[in-house]
Amino acid sequence: MEISQPIIIKIDDNSKSLNDFESELLSAEHDKSQETIASFPTVYIHNWEHTGNYEVYIGETNNVFERTRQHYDEGNKNDESWQRVMLDKSASLYIIGHEHFNKSMTLDIENKLMQYMLSVPSVRRVHNLRGNPQKKYYPVEELDIIFSKIWRKLRSDNSELFPLERLIRDSAIFKASPLQKLTNDQMEARDIIIDRVRNALQNNQTGQIIFIEGEAGTGKTVLNSSTFYEIFCQAEEQGNENIRCSMIVNHEEQITVYEQIALKLGLTEKYGEVVYRPTRFINTHSQETPIDVAFIDEAHLLWTQGKQSYRGDNQLQDILDRARVTVVMFDENQILTTEQFWEDELLEKYRKQAKDTENYLTLKNQLRMHADQKSLAWIDSFTKDGQVQKIPNSSVNYEIRIFDSPDELDHAIQKKASSARTSLSRIIATYDWDYNSNSRQTDRVMKYWEVMIDKWHKPWNRELEQELSNKEKRAIKNLAWAEQPQTIDEVGSTFTIQGFDLSYAGVILGPSVKYRDGRIVFDPEASCNTKAVRNRTLSDGTKKKYGEKLLQHEVRVLMTRGVNGLYIYACDEELRNALQQAAR
Repeated sequence: MEISQPIIIKIDDNSKSLNDFESELLSAEHDKSQETIASFPTVYIHNWEHTGNYEVYIGETNNVFERTRQHYDEGNKNDESWQRVMLDKSASLYIIGHEHFNKSMTLDIENKLMQYMLSVPSVRRVHNLRGNPQKKYYPVEELDIIFSKIWRKLRSDNSELFPLERLIRDSAIFKASPLQKLTNDQMEARDIIIDRVRNALQNNQTGQIIFIEGEAGTGKTVLNSSTFYEIFCQAEEQGNENIRCSMIVNHEEQITVYEQIALKLGLTEKYGEVVYRPTRFINTHSQETPIDVAFIDEAHLLWTQGKQSYRGDNQLQDILDRARVTVVMFDENQILTTEQFWEDELLEKYRKQAKDTENYLTLKNQLRMHADQKSLAWIDSFTKDGQVQKIPNSSVNYEIRIFDSPDELDHAIQKKASSARTSLSRIIATYDWDYNSNSRQTDRVMKYWEVMIDKWHKPWNRELEQELSNKEKRAIKNLAWAEQPQTIDEVGSTFTIQGFDLSYAGVILGPSVKYRDGRIVFDPEASCNTKAVRNRTLSDGTKKKYGEKLLQHEVRVLMTRGVNGLYIYACDEELRNALQQAAR
């Protein structure tokens, strides 16, 4: 049976327009389809322009007229409320109804609208607190279909406020949003973390560590983001507006994502700076006045030795000293540089500290890649065991393909990127070609720092920005590398893609990844990643190289980016032959 179209009414957001619409519904001459608004639960969107962008509030109710008047009353009473700001602007109100709406579905529609609008570039503020996603109900199987119909109809009225749905779903903010619907495992982990945080704060404990381990794609970032925001929501509900909570991540692109989320949800306006790079957090906070909770995303990127901008010995310990509770998201297989390398004894110390207080959790379910177990096992065998097993037949939702040349790989990724459904497809490569972001190639023939394989060549990430106009640069300022349109003509690295998703990942395995005597070997001499192949000074003063292990991690990061597929070209002839044989 075909699902009917939603009913969407747009009116000016003021008492007169609301009263006029209510009178119209009560008259004998109203549109029969509008009875849906009067007879079923509804979802509504208050929206108004502010400094060239939009602010929104999304809600659901059994009586939109009564609920809207409550908002107007609140605005008249409270000069500090979003309702007052709205009344002072020229606002619009969308009222959304559907004949299949019930309480559970309207709550889910409300939650998805909040999640989507948080990711809209033209929305500067979403005034809601957290959503209330539902579990099973009838007819939950219609939710996505009805939501898409609603979104398309809203888009037909205002394409700036309601962009293409695929652009929203591909955005980095959407994927890291604290409003994401969590899996049961994530919900359980979030409840445990919040319970441990509550107990520590109530009992005036300090130096507590909650350690969560999970490999790439197991949902660490969403769990981290959701728990971080939930702490603020619960504190506000309990009248604790003095909560001190920070999000810390040592990744330039991910910092931008979290800053945008904090800004759009009003955390920055209310609490000031809440998102930090590790060194800045350490330098601006003291051990004498620790904050309540520090969340660390991608904690494997923290430094375990000093460098020019950081004078300490271990960033995790310095953060622990400056927070009563520290929540750590960690994946040992994503450590990429010598300054991030952990000696076994030190890492085990923090694991044990968490385990001894029952604060150690693991995430195991793969949530990023739509791959079957055979495909996941093949990638594990390649990236962890150094073996090239027979490539399993492509599943319905995931595809592994091997290419004979970089041109063929490039063409295949370009074709995927030209499709609306898989537009977030990009080429990424091991760091085996020169690149210096602080220096232009003035003394070289090529205009850009490039990945060059025979006659094929393509600029490294961030190189094409120099060709953009100021207007174009402003348009991409808050977008992750893969979301920027010009990057389809670049090659990404672990430094731009770690922590993010692609639809299809076209991975170039450079000269540092070889195949010898039936095994994959990693050759530091062929790598340009000096941060991975240089000496590491250990705690006993000795120096040791860990290049092979860190290059292995680099390859794993690259090969676990694709949601729908992994396309591979290997520069090493023996590895290329082994992969081609494995694909037969």
